[in-house]
Amino acid sequence: MNKGNVWLVGAGPGDAGLITVKGLRCIQSADVIVHDRLVNPELIAQVSDHCEIINVGKEHDYHPIPQDEINQILVRHAQAGKRVVRLKGGDPYVFGRGGEEAEVLAQHGIKFEVIPGISSSIGGLTYAGIPITHRNYASSFHVVTGHTSQGNEQQNWQILAQLEGTLVILMGMTRLMEICQQLMLYGKSPTTPAAVIMYASHPTQESVIGTLETLVAKAEEKNLHAPALIVVGDVVNLGTRLSFLPTYGAIYE
Repeated sequence: MNKGNVWLVGAGPGDAGLITVKGLRCIQSADVIVHDRLVNPELIAQVSDHCEIINVGKEHDYHPIPQDEINQILVRHAQAGKRVVRLKGGDPYVFGRGGEEAEVLAQHGIKFEVIPGISSSIGGLTYAGIPITHRNYASSFHVVTGHTSQGNEQQNWQILAQLEGTLVILMGMTRLMEICQQLMLYGKSPTTPAAVIMYASHPTQESVIGTLETLVAKAEEKNLHAPALIVVGDVVNLGTRLSFLPTYGAIYE
């Protein structure tokens, strides 16, 4: 049997309507869907009746299906001649391990394609009324993860504190206090605007706006937790003026 194909598809930050047309077509024609925990159920509902659905979602410090096993799931089904969609939150190549999965597919000679998605680092901010750049406030942005691949190594907050523009931190909520303290320690003013956005672009989205000095208390008061984005920079203040009420609904309506 000929080897199948794998599509690494970005599902966007949460709102099912943000899927690309090409991504949706892949979902609808798939024989196998291998999806992350935070993928909107509306997208899973678009699969055909014969499609096998495999949930490989991870949570902080809880990975029931290790990445190596996920890789082998993709390989095994593709080698069986299936049309496989690896459905990932946000964009496959933005802290999504899509690059690692693509490497494994390439090593096994399996045809694959990457369908970009809207990263939460941009789309998630938008749904909170925060433009990641603005001519009057930020002409650059920097997206980092709250931890490294080893999970316990530190980012270089000394360097990050010196950067101009907007700083977006993904997967950093368990270290929110430490992040704020480190940025202030290395030169960011305590009054630097900062925000937390939880479940960005979902109907259940919650957010708070404060400063590096007040953000931890505000987030705790509102009981914000992962999955959430941390945003630091002057563009945060626009969130009080540019917030909007998204229209949600099934993507086929």
